[in-house]
Amino acid sequence: MATTRNATAHWEGSLLEGSGHVQLVSSAVGGFDVTWASRAESPEGRTSPEELIAAAHAACFSMALSSTLAKAGTPPRSLDTSVEVDFQPGQGITGIRISVSGDVPGLDAAGFDSAAQGAKENCPVSKALAAVPISLSVR
Repeated sequence: MATTRNATAHWEGSLLEGSGHVQLVSSAVGGFDVTWASRAESPEGRTSPEELIAAAHAACFSMALSSTLAKAGTPPRSLDTSVEVDFQPGQGITGIRISVSGDVPGLDAAGFDSAAQGAKENCPVSKALAAVPISLSVR
C-alpha cells in the first residue's frame, strides 16, 4: 500500500530578508523556522531544506540497512547513521556524506560494509537524490 506524507511551507518577504515556516503536516513533529541565513550561513536555531533532507536520508538509510541485515539473518542490535548535506549558494546541493556504525552480532566488517553499500544504493531517499554525489563511510 502506498503512503503519502505532507509538509507545507509559508514564506513571507524576499529571499534574503524574508523568513518562513515549514510544517510537517503528516506527523506530530510540528514545524521549523527557516531563513536564507539559516540555509547559507548560520542556523541560529532554525533549520534548512538540506537539514531536513539529511534527517530523511539518515532515517531511510538506517531502515534500509536494518532490513537488509535482518533478511541476511544478522539483524542489528543498533545502527548509528549520520548524514551531511552540502549546500552551495548558486549551485545547490553539491554532496551528501553518509556515515554509519553498527552493532551486528555474527557479521564481520566486510559483511557490514557490503550491506551498507547496498543500503546506500537502494534506500528510496538515496535513489531520489541520485543526481548528487553520495559517499559512504562505514565505521
